[in-house]
Amino acid sequence: MTELASDDNMTANVARSVQNERVTREEKRAPALLFLCHRIPYPPNKGEKIRAFHVLSHLARSHAIHLGCLVDDAADLVHVDALRDICASIGCFTIRPFWQRVRAVVGVRPDRPLTADIFYSRGLARWIDDTLSREMVRRIFVFSSGMAGYAIGRPGEIRVFDMADVDSEKWQAYSQHHHWPMAAIYRREARTLLALERQAALNFDTTLFVSEAEAARFATLAPESRDRIRWLDNGVDLETFSPHLSFDCPFAEATANIVFTGTMDYWPNVDAVVWFAERVLPALRQRRPAIQFHVVGAKPSGRVLQLRQLPAVNVTGWVPDVRPFLAHADVAVAPLRVARGTQNKVLEAMAMGRPVIATPEAFEGLRAVPGRDLLLCSDPEEMVQRIIEILDGRHPSLGIAARRAVEHHYRWAETLRPLDDLFPPEA
Repeated sequence: MTELASDDNMTANVARSVQNERVTREEKRAPALLFLCHRIPYPPNKGEKIRAFHVLSHLARSHAIHLGCLVDDAADLVHVDALRDICASIGCFTIRPFWQRVRAVVGVRPDRPLTADIFYSRGLARWIDDTLSREMVRRIFVFSSGMAGYAIGRPGEIRVFDMADVDSEKWQAYSQHHHWPMAAIYRREARTLLALERQAALNFDTTLFVSEAEAARFATLAPESRDRIRWLDNGVDLETFSPHLSFDCPFAEATANIVFTGTMDYWPNVDAVVWFAERVLPALRQRRPAIQFHVVGAKPSGRVLQLRQLPAVNVTGWVPDVRPFLAHADVAVAPLRVARGTQNKVLEAMAMGRPVIATPEAFEGLRAVPGRDLLLCSDPEEMVQRIIEILDGRHPSLGIAARRAVEHHYRWAETLRPLDDLFPPEA
């Protein structure tokens, strides 16, 4: 998760780069590409938006992009204009998440995942029909399983489906952490969504995932599509997230500060900070009374807000920029017990050169060396001990090694290069 005051500058830089190539692109009659995304891919302030924005920007350098997307937060509507210099056309349709969920549940159909209806917009479906009939679109890129239904069966010479994560596995994991009736609902969603994911993987030329581990997992679930499955690593904006930048300290003096960043109405993030605040922080404060735990991120749920009642827990809510909190953190933690794919919160903290402690779930799929680039632990007592070790200076090179690891593996220009093979220039 990233909440940056400089988001508009990022898009302006991308737009200038795209415009610099526009003359050449138009001379070559750049192929039209339909790009479908379940949320407007801007601002890049949460995991799926970060990936979608950078993929979109990369493809816009060689394609005329027709972007179809949904908006589930009215505040995001002000950002539509920021994408107009990147895209040839934009179809952006507002949905109301609560009522979408109500309609999906009320109209539930056998063997159809709720996800398909939660992300369904009649307006977007009509816009896609109109765009395909009006434009010479022969290339399609679909981001997220919630959008697969819009493109299954659509003709195209190149059709790529970016699942990023195996969403059905996420729902299966949810079911193991909840009681009836939610556990039963989540199990049903896992089963029906996997069927849709398998159908889509067979229907598209290529299905992408965010890591080799995630791709391998889906290959075991959908062996019939094994030869169509690839992975495309996430990246980090290494200039934006840099230990060389200077920020005013957002913390009180004479404290040791532990930071978690994330969108705080997302259940795995909620579960992670509640677990840390209740199971790890009290033992930490017995040994280091000055320790403070900062939960930094937008939309804190009621359960997260309740943590403010605990000693030494600070819930910020939305902040214009998470980087000051990371830059001045003594430790960045990612104590996720349910996670899929690559965690941007981990990559960003590592890029800032901070010591990171993560659970194995948060680490899965990451190109880094445990013990050198970050520390792994899932047991509360072990996590307490590792944090104390960092505060005592026993891992002095951890932050430097973390930065080197992301510099080596997570430059966007390198991670997105395989897209050029999937979408080669037209002859």
